[in-house]
Amino acid sequence: MATTSELAAARNLLRRELPGGGRVLCAVSGGLDSMCLLHFLRTWGRTGNFTVLAAHFNHRLRGAAADRDEAFVRDWCAGESIPLFAGSGDVGELAAREGLSVEEAARTLRYAFLEETAAREGCAAILTAHHADDNAETMLLNLLRGTGIRGLAGIPEVRGNILRPFLRISRGELADYAAAHGIPHVEDETNQLDDAARNVLRHRVLPVLRELNPRAAENMARTAELALRDEEALTWAAEKLLEQGGTEPGRSAWLPVESCGGQPEAVVTRAARLLLERTGGHRKDLTAAHTEAVLELLRSRPGKEIHLPYGLTARREEAVLRVCRSGVPETAELRPGVPAAWNGWTLTLLDHPDGEGLALRDGDETVAVGPCPPGERLTLPETHGGGRTVKRLCLDRGISLAEREKLPAIYLNGRLAAVWRLGADDGSCYRGTGPVRFIRILKTDGGEVL
Repeated sequence: MATTSELAAARNLLRRELPGGGRVLCAVSGGLDSMCLLHFLRTWGRTGNFTVLAAHFNHRLRGAAADRDEAFVRDWCAGESIPLFAGSGDVGELAAREGLSVEEAARTLRYAFLEETAAREGCAAILTAHHADDNAETMLLNLLRGTGIRGLAGIPEVRGNILRPFLRISRGELADYAAAHGIPHVEDETNQLDDAARNVLRHRVLPVLRELNPRAAENMARTAELALRDEEALTWAAEKLLEQGGTEPGRSAWLPVESCGGQPEAVVTRAARLLLERTGGHRKDLTAAHTEAVLELLRSRPGKEIHLPYGLTARREEAVLRVCRSGVPETAELRPGVPAAWNGWTLTLLDHPDGEGLALRDGDETVAVGPCPPGERLTLPETHGGGRTVKRLCLDRGISLAEREKLPAIYLNGRLAAVWRLGADDGSCYRGTGPVRFIRILKTDGGEVL
């Protein structure tokens, strides 16, 4: 059974991250793990000043079995007077549209639903029931893929507003906990199939590891914690190195070659990877081989360049290593009353609202329009004081990758202030009184306003 110390670790995580308690959203599939988490929050959570809400997402992939799971969760939550919010989505359509695997598309839709629900209902955090065995499986998968320390760090206990209190508890211990407290659950029959790498690890590899050490999964979780600390330290050093260069979000980034001299290889490798991510805005399809190619370029003679996914070009210049994204429109300054054409839009900076556009507080900063940066963050009213990446906000609103890359972003003195169709950042938005800077935005075609 889950021991007192392990449950204490789950309680300590919640108290550390949410010292005042509050409303939390528990992701519930109806399986053993999530039902244990929901029970834990309903019992201890109430004494800890937490109010639990439940969320269930039906991926519509398993027909009647998926509907059965949803009905089970609905009935149990109703019997325990726990508010339940249910959602569903077309996983297949998203997978086809964005070129994702079914698993990736399902996760994208599920987390978008959880984020939207948590924001709407005023929840301080989203809780998921990932446990030590899940973490061990993730570490093994990443080990097979050769992902390095970042992959060996496994599943993070905290990522933004997502908390995972059970990461130090094994699935066997959760099964004992469920039996001791009479917690019902449903089984996803697809988990028994060895048609996916994770299931093969679960059914064939982890049992062998437990024969060697019954606490293999828990010890791997400890290793993941240590790996995460090392990864965070190395990434911090890489980011400090990048501060010696510069970035135009979503367009280009560069790093002085001289600044890399004497730096540990691990730091320079992460700096090269960050150059690619900040310019391309993606990790998918940017592999270790691409990072190594950029490092080779860093060591090469000036004038050499290579081409990478997402229209990226890395070039060794005389003094800097530069990564550029082709086909990205230039950033353009907006001048009062002068219409500016940009990437199929016409934007006009005004001192009063007029039509559709973005309202910003008045000030003396330079106003410019540029590419929409997926990795940058905005704090909008619906995020309740917490910033989210542009990529996540677009997913929440159903804005596709192709649409996102065409959205105009507004910058004040080079700092992201707003993105069309998303809104203005909390630090830049107009509060409804006093002078206003209004950016009228019209969709154009061939230079003519539609």
